[in-house]
Amino acid sequence: MKTAMLCPGQGAQHVGMGKDFYQAHAAAREVFDQADAALGYRLSSLCFEGPEDKLQATDQAQVGIFVTSVAIYRTLEIVGKPPAAIDVLAGLSLGEYTALHIAGALSFADGLKLVQARGQLMQASALARPSTMLALVGADDAAAEAIARASSDVGVIVCANFNAPGQVVLSGSIEACQRASQVAQEKGFRAVQLSVAGAFHSPFMAEAANQMKSILERTTIVAPKIPVISNVTALPHTDAVSIRRLLVEQIVSPVRWAQSMSRLLADGVNDFAELGPGRVLTGLMKKIDRQTRVKNISTVEGLSL
Repeated sequence: MKTAMLCPGQGAQHVGMGKDFYQAHAAAREVFDQADAALGYRLSSLCFEGPEDKLQATDQAQVGIFVTSVAIYRTLEIVGKPPAAIDVLAGLSLGEYTALHIAGALSFADGLKLVQARGQLMQASALARPSTMLALVGADDAAAEAIARASSDVGVIVCANFNAPGQVVLSGSIEACQRASQVAQEKGFRAVQLSVAGAFHSPFMAEAANQMKSILERTTIVAPKIPVISNVTALPHTDAVSIRRLLVEQIVSPVRWAQSMSRLLADGVNDFAELGPGRVLTGLMKKIDRQTRVKNISTVEGLSL
């Protein structure tokens, strides 16, 4: 039996995340307290009490999810499965940073700085050039790519997330996404406008990627002790040089989540656990392989399941 730990990305945030762990376990309190001190404000209060609109902002949501996920992992170290039982890690977009920290490639302090910078830079890029994202329901990868091509005459638009069979997210200019919505519906697919700050995992994030490159070059990164799957390649990371390069590419490249999960299943992974707020990755696995069960550890109750 092989075990994979999955770490959620932006979109999993919600007011109250991590609060039950903070109240029940000293290991989780230590993580939140350390983050509060490093950031210079009470991220813990924002995660536990809101306000909702502030927590939903990219720069706050990403930091909040990272810290909450690490707090849950630290608790798991104390009361649950030891780290040695994890055979591979994967994280959706932002979650890749959580996975790299758990695998020993990044310290918590450095991971926190990187995630904070990433969220701020992506938020700034979104504000600089208005853009959006559109989820296509029912369209396979080829159909989604065809819809993007058919809509590109009015603006930049690309496939940003290959989340699961029949669930692909497009990212681009507002005009191009509006056109894509029309094209998709004409072809019999459902198009859902996402409430996001901008076109993540697209060329609209190029400036954020450029600035993250210099930040990553100044950050201590080592080869992970446990394999971590790259969002860009759907393959395990190797060394520090490639980790830095792929984390930069990840900001402007599509997230190949469905391909990553299919590869893990083909490699014999049959025990999955989603570690962090929400149930997004648990839900996606049901679409990728209905037979595969994912243990969800987003609340204290999840520790005993």
